[in-house]
This record gives sequence, C-alpha cells and structure tokens, in this order.
Amino acid sequence: MIFNPLNNDMTSATELHSKRQYDTYPLDSKQLIAAYKVMRLTRLFDHKCIALQRTGQIGTYPSCEGAEAIGVGTAQAMRSDDVFVPYYRDQAAQIVRGVQLEEMLLYWGGDERGSDFKGPRQDMPNCIPISTQCTHACGIASAFKIRHQKRVSVCSLGDGATSKGDFAEALNLAAVWQLPVVFVINSNQWAISVPRHRQCAAKQLIDKATAAGFTGVQVDGNNFGAVVTTVAAAIARARAGKGPGLIECLSYRLSDHTTADDASRYRQKRELEQARQQDPLTQLSAQLRARGEWNDSLEAELNAHCHRHIDRAVANYQNTPIRSAESMFEHLYAERPAQLDWQFARIKTQELNDE
Repeated sequence: MIFNPLNNDMTSATELHSKRQYDTYPLDSKQLIAAYKVMRLTRLFDHKCIALQRTGQIGTYPSCEGAEAIGVGTAQAMRSDDVFVPYYRDQAAQIVRGVQLEEMLLYWGGDERGSDFKGPRQDMPNCIPISTQCTHACGIASAFKIRHQKRVSVCSLGDGATSKGDFAEALNLAAVWQLPVVFVINSNQWAISVPRHRQCAAKQLIDKATAAGFTGVQVDGNNFGAVVTTVAAAIARARAGKGPGLIECLSYRLSDHTTADDASRYRQKRELEQARQQDPLTQLSAQLRARGEWNDSLEAELNAHCHRHIDRAVANYQNTPIRSAESMFEHLYAERPAQLDWQFARIKTQELNDE
C-alpha cells in the first residue's frame, strides 16, 4: 500500500515510451490515483525547494523533476521492513517511505537532523558521493542473509554512478554472494554535463549485470506501472533467495543537475522539449483522465492540498531552532579526545560572548 502524505497515511527511451503501455500493467485505479498524488506533491515540493534555494533559505538542491515515477514506483514495490539506500535525487521515494518534507528541508538546509527520519528508521540517508551507497546496500543485504531475514536492500543510483568502481564491485559481490539486493538506475541520460553515450559505450546499462553474472531488466522510467511491477518482481525474486536484481529505468532529467548547474550550456532546448512530452506526471494524468477517473476539478483540489502541505512543512522548517555550534562535536566519539577539548571550549566561550 502506498504512503499518502496528503492524509498522513503511513534501445532508447523514446522507443519505450507509450501511453498505451499502461495497459500492460493492470493496476487498480486506487493505486494509480494514490501514486499520482504523491508524484504531484513531489513535483510541487521540488519547485518550492528550488525557490527556497534561490532565496538563500536552503543550500544547493538537486531537482528530481522527471524521475517521480521511478521513485514512487520503487518505494511502492518495497515492504516497510525493507531498507532503502538512496542517492541524492530520491525525494519521491522518500516521501512514499515516510520521510517528512520538513526533514528533507532540514537536510538540504545543512542540518543533519534531517537525516534522523521519524518514519523509516533504518533507511539510509542521502548519499552524495557517487555510487558509494551501492556497496553499503550490499553490506545491508549481507546482514539480512546472515540473519536469515526475508528482507531486501533496495539501492537507487543515477546512470553516471554505473561508471564508478564502487558500482562494479557491488554488482560482483551481490552476484557472488547471491545477496537480497536490488539496484534501481535512474538512467536520466546525463551525468551532470556528460551525456549517456559519452560516459559508457555499453548499449544498455543492464549489460553490466550480465557481466557480473545475473540478469538486468530495462524499463520505461516514465511509466509508473512499468516501474512498480518490474521492481516488485525483482524484489520478490531477491526475497526468495534467488539473488540480486538490476533495473534500468530509462528517463530524462528535466531539470539542471542541481541548482549550482546551468544545463542550457550543454544540452539543446529542442532535446529538452521532446523529453517533456514524455513527462511521467503528464502520462499518468492522461491515463487516469482516459479512464474517467481524473479531471480538472480533482487536479485543482490536489494542487491546493499539496500547497498547504508544503507550506506547513516550510513553516516547520523555518521555525526549527538553530542548533548550537558545539553540537558539531556530538555523536563523534563516546569520549571526546583531548585534542578536541580546546576547540569545544573555544566555541562554547564564543557562543556565550555572542549572547
């Protein structure tokens, strides 16, 4: 069952994109509508975060525009006791998993309390270094196997991460040890400013799974139904002890890499406009409207609800008391070493003088 934050309940990409493809994945209307609601919330929250960054209220922010179907589909396919190992563009999946919007704002505002999720306590925090989370996911999956737990570690990453050594090592280990881990690639065609065809000569990124000794699946990352059913099948296989899975979700990064980037310097406007025609929200909305289950009135109501939800989260974030400077020494050592004592004392004295 999908987490609905609105009521607080817990080949080429072009060739694969087709509105009719939803018919291949017979999901019920309730599931599709719930998914669309979270995707819309994610998109609006994403836009708000960019505005907050532009006005100096949070730090550098990575938009997830265009990846909402991948995030929601992946998270919906998981069980609550599975562990999600995200990278930095996973806001949609985190919302489904139960991470609060104000927690995300705290994190991107530079406050590590944003990683102390009240919901999914064992999910990993955002991973900023490229692909290092892949080996972490294998470690978690190894623990599940040693403990004979029917749990799965699900790792998300971008296509650029597949060119790193950590990814290759993780696939090799996962296959040799037959670990219950599933890797989900958001193949959005760009590793910052490097296009997909220049970062890797492989025709499909799933070929890397073949090299490691297991099978990967390529899927339309703009198609929510395709993502959720494919990831669910891989998770079920891993949970049954049949080894790791790799899903390559073909998508397109509709935004800049981060708010520190200007994608107009390295990609053509025409390419972006073509990609927007495959927007995952537009596709799912069109499918629901074709079924007679969505309309302008419901869309307006949803948007208003989302804006209220986001405004509350922003207010909570802005009203969160700033931590004291000496808090940077917390949770580092059981007993603070002597070489840090003088630094702690100096900062404490400075804070008292500032008061």
